[in-house]
Amino acid sequence: MTTLNKAGGISALLMALSYIVGIVVFVTVLNTEGSLNLTQQVEFLIANQSIIYFTMLFIYVFAGFALLVLVQALYEVLKTKHKTLMQTTAVIGLIWSGVVIAAGMIYLVGMDSVIELNDTQSSQAASLWQSVQVISNGLGGGTEIVGGIWIALISWTALGSNIFPKVLNYLGLIVGLAGIVTIIPTLKDATMVFGLGQILWFIWVGVALLKRANN
Repeated sequence: MTTLNKAGGISALLMALSYIVGIVVFVTVLNTEGSLNLTQQVEFLIANQSIIYFTMLFIYVFAGFALLVLVQALYEVLKTKHKTLMQTTAVIGLIWSGVVIAAGMIYLVGMDSVIELNDTQSSQAASLWQSVQVISNGLGGGTEIVGGIWIALISWTALGSNIFPKVLNYLGLIVGLAGIVTIIPTLKDATMVFGLGQILWFIWVGVALLKRANN
C-alpha cells in the first residue's frame, strides 16, 4: 500500500503538471487566438510540429497513463469505506484514462497524416485536420463530463472518511460539478474552472497520498 500511495501521489502531481504545461504552452508559444482559417492552421501545425507533438504526447498520452495509476491508488485508499461505490468510481476513472489516451493518440496520428497529405493535397489536408480536431476535442476537452463525474464521486466517497481533508473533498465536488456541466453548450466556459480547479485538486491529492506513504 505504501508503494501504491507513493506512485499515486507522484501520478497526481504529474497530472497537475500536465495541466500547467498545457495551459502555459497553448497560451504562449502556440496561442493563435482563434484567428487562423483551416489552411493557416495546417501551416501553423507544420511550422510548430515538434513542440505540438511533444506537448500533446505529455498532456494526453503520458498523463492518461499517470491517471491509470492514480485511479488504482485512490480505489485502494477508499474501498474499505465504500467498496461498491468505489468499484463504480474506479471503472469511470479507467474510462476517463482511456478517453484521454485515445484523444492524444488520435491527435498525434492525425497530425502526422495531415502533414504528410499536405505535401500533395493541401485542401484535403485542411479538411482532414478539421475532422481530427473535432474527434480529438470531443474525446479530450470539448466536454469534461467523465472526468467531472470521477472527481465528484471520489470527493463524495472521501467525505465519509477522514482520509482526506474535508476542504479538499468540497473542492473536488465543486471541480467535479464544473466538469459535469460542460456537457451543456451554454456552460462550456466551465471547462476553465474545471481545468484550473483540477490543478489544485491534483496537487493536494498528490501531497496527501505522499504523506500517507511516509506514515
